[in-house]
Order: sequence, then structure tokens, then C-alpha cells
Amino acid sequence: EVQLVESGGGLVQPGGSLRLSCAASGFTFSSSSMNWVRQAPGKGLEWVSRISSDGRLTNYADSMKGRFTISRDNAKNTLYLQMNGLKPEDTAVYYCQYNGFRGPGSQVTVSS
Repeated sequence: EVQLVESGGGLVQPGGSLRLSCAASGFTFSSSSMNWVRQAPGKGLEWVSRISSDGRLTNYADSMKGRFTISRDNAKNTLYLQMNGLKPEDTAVYYCQYNGFRGPGSQVTVSS
């Protein structure tokens, strides 16, 4: 059974930083590309970033480039998202995603 559990969200002021983690189990994590997606209040799912199975290739949505960094630790079956320079419009529930599966999400709120 695929399980994905996000953590690390919270309330942060504009310009602040957060690091999200996603603990994965139930599939061969080290062989799988992974994504982060998010859903802002009242909006649909938005793709944030993707990382290849070996971590060498990464992609970002334009609005996140230069601010967010995706990474992974295959020995720990864990996916990360380092978020710097956070803006109020980054407020959303953040999910890690694998082949259509998502975890329960982690709430990120950016507000002064």
C-alpha cells in the first residue's frame, strides 16, 4: 500500500522559509520520480516541482524557480521541499505525489 505523509508546514511571515518533508512507503521510492503539488484555498491543484528517481533532474513551476528547492534522500525514502522567500500567494496545502497518490498534505500559511 502506497503511503505518503507530509510534514513541516506551518505559519511563516512573508520572506520566511520552511522545509517540507514527505515520508514514503509501499513502493520502490528510489526508482520513482516524485512531485510536489499544492492547492490554495478555493483553487485547483497546482504542480510545484518534480525530481527524478536519482535526484539529478529537477523541474519547477515558473513562480517557484529560484525560491524552492526539491531534493530527496533515497536511503531514508524521504522527499523534501525547501521553500525560501515565501509570499502570501504561496499559502496552500502542499502534497507530495507519486503516480496519482497523494498524502494528507501539509498546510503552509504565509502571513504577517
